[in-house]
Amino acid sequence: MPGTISQYIPLLFILTTALAGWIFLQANKNLKAVSVIIIAWMILQTLLARSGFYFQTTGMPPRLMFAILPPLLLIIASFALPAGRRYLDTLDPRMLTWLHVVRIPVEITLYLLMIHNLVPMLMTFEGRNFDIFSGLTAPFIAYFGYTKQKLPKIVLLVWNFVCLFLLATVVYYGVLSAPTPFQKYSFNQPNMAVLLFPFVWLPSFIVPLVLFSHLVCIRSLLRGKTV
Repeated sequence: MPGTISQYIPLLFILTTALAGWIFLQANKNLKAVSVIIIAWMILQTLLARSGFYFQTTGMPPRLMFAILPPLLLIIASFALPAGRRYLDTLDPRMLTWLHVVRIPVEITLYLLMIHNLVPMLMTFEGRNFDIFSGLTAPFIAYFGYTKQKLPKIVLLVWNFVCLFLLATVVYYGVLSAPTPFQKYSFNQPNMAVLLFPFVWLPSFIVPLVLFSHLVCIRSLLRGKTV
């Protein structure tokens, strides 16, 4: 961790990550197995980041892919395999919707990291990242859409798709502003934070969790379920 960064920033992000994990576990029935997988994955990413593994940025494939690809492959397997789909059917869409509130402290963290020159402005709400909308609206959608069941399914679907688009936008800029051979943006102030502990948990845990939650809710809604 660079010595110039304020220590409350990584603490804020660690607490945000813990909150995301806790909410996700509330949506699960098989707590033990899911908890073991999450803890093991986060420990592995911590060890890799603290060892400086991700700071070797010139090779191919980019080492950052070791943080991004395994969760994506697991998500694909969850939807493609019968056992995975059975697992998806056990998840609580209401809690998965509440999970998106973590996008508020994530956006605050990104802004603070931008001030410390660890992420580019385009990844913040001062630039091209409007993902905070998802976090601010998630409590309304979770409460009125699932707890009270006052919102039509089309509203829930549209909200999920809009928030998916916002997520895809910030991921696009985040990946292409990271210091890899694929970098296209922000060469003067690249996305260095994702190479560091604990911020490596953003691409390796929080982003996949948010993506997974949207996809599960969309699947549930398309199959005629809301709770």
